[in-house]
Amino acid sequence: MFTWKHLAIAAGTIALTCASIPAATAAPAHHSRTVAASTKANALTAMHGEAFAYAKYTAFAGQAARTGKRSVAKLFLKTASVELNDHFADEAVIAGLVGSDAANLADAIAGETYEATTMYPAFAATATAEGCTVAADLFTEIAADEAVHAAAYQTALTSLSDASVSVPAPQVADVVTIVKSDPACAGQTLTNLLDAMHGEAFAQAKYRLYATHAAKTGHPAIAALFAGTAKVELTEHFAGEGVLAGLVGTNAANLTAAISGETYEATVMYPDFASQAKAVGDRAAAHEFWTAGRQEASHARAFTKALRRS
Repeated sequence: MFTWKHLAIAAGTIALTCASIPAATAAPAHHSRTVAASTKANALTAMHGEAFAYAKYTAFAGQAARTGKRSVAKLFLKTASVELNDHFADEAVIAGLVGSDAANLADAIAGETYEATTMYPAFAATATAEGCTVAADLFTEIAADEAVHAAAYQTALTSLSDASVSVPAPQVADVVTIVKSDPACAGQTLTNLLDAMHGEAFAQAKYRLYATHAAKTGHPAIAALFAGTAKVELTEHFAGEGVLAGLVGTNAANLTAAISGETYEATVMYPDFASQAKAVGDRAAAHEFWTAGRQEASHARAFTKALRRS
């Protein structure tokens, strides 16, 4: 049967691989006190954007490389690294994202269970009703994967209190190339594809930090489970959804989209978040938001120069 995976693989030549995912870096520890609820909420909002930017820019870099635009590919990959390893990591500290291994596993179980039993089945039903069977098949397949992830995380959680329980090996990713494509669906299904991509991007970024924490606390098998699942979320789930959503366009279109996103974050989102944090006394968080905003402005300028040269 010709499935969504065949659609993605048939058109592409360069897949997202483990090399696309930089090693997780430890987030700085200078936001030790509890921040206001508004600051935490804004940090989480920013983290979702940064995680999506990382995944998207990695895909854009692949398109640039396939079309011989090496400097553009390098720019996208460099910026993607900043978004994930600097901005997302710093904001994770502000939000208090990483807890104990048990808490991290419980969070992962809740998220994977929701996607497996509620979100993806609903998305599949909508896609079927709208006649987009390729998306319905994809959503159904991902739901099954997420159920596997939830079960593996549950076993890993049990292993923390029962030494006789072995942590499962992570699911092996069926890597998909995100190639230039037009949206395969319209209406609510297209919206659902984009929403799902944001969730998958956030999951992979979060699981990478959870993996780093598990490694530091002497649980290498749990670290491997988190890291391996993060790869599935990015290189299989996000990638498959990206092909159907038409995420990647021409290099010019990709640069234009990046400029728009970076400009919004630099001129609206981060200044607003910084002002709010300062107003409630979260000065360290405000500084992080201002710094991120200035860096996003720099990214926008770099992408603009690259577009003019293309």
